Amino acid sequence: MSFKQHFFHLSTAAAVLFNLTFPSQMVWSAPPNSADVQSFIPAKWKILEKVQGDLNADGLTDLALIIESTDPKNIVANENLGSNQLNTNPRQLLVLLKKSKGYQLASSNSSLPTEGDVESPCLEDPMGEGETLSIQKGLLKISFHYWLSCGSWYVTNTSYTFRYQNQKFKLIGFDSDDFHRASGDITERSINFLTGKVKKTSGANEFAESTLPEKVEWSKLKNKYSINLEQIKFNEHIEFE
Repeated sequence: MSFKQHFFHLSTAAAVLFNLTFPSQMVWSAPPNSADVQSFIPAKWKILEKVQGDLNADGLTDLALIIESTDPKNIVANENLGSNQLNTNPRQLLVLLKKSKGYQLASSNSSLPTEGDVESPCLEDPMGEGETLSIQKGLLKISFHYWLSCGSWYVTNTSYTFRYQNQKFKLIGFDSDDFHRASGDITERSINFLTGKVKKTSGANEFAESTLPEKVEWSKLKNKYSINLEQIKFNEHIEFE
């Protein structure tokens, strides 16, 4: 069973999409510093998304980019359910801090989900709906939207929140919500890695109004986590405990 198939067979269980041991490696050797943003983007790659904001509280406008290869060899035929062709070109997240004479590459991650997935061809592009990147109050948030056109009734949204500290982007929050397209049931889970608290909310329904209050459960993580952006594999999964 592929990661995506496993992920969407989970209902209220929280699937956290990364590996904690091995950092994701860069697809190419990007320059550590450059006056030109384009210098960080290799030939035959394109920018999918770009957001701006101050990430290190120095008053300068930093950048977060998602780029994608345009290699036609990675457009593959699909004989199963789903689209006739699948774009499996790799994607890369780049975080650039503004300096007085250009930009500095502060972090990168090459484990973003691709538009198409050979093992789960019914899975729609996790980055195809809404904004994947946002910068608010100095925090970098990366969000994904998962749903399959066949094989599962569930729609799952996940978001990861990072804060720049000690020269690293540390994961401080994870949020997910599961929506069942048939029943309308909604389950939400929010993790605060600074406090170790976990909030689970259930009882809401997309299709029906309820006179009963939503059920909120609080718990505590058994383990402590200290995870940098470079370490995360968004196309893997692990359950936080």
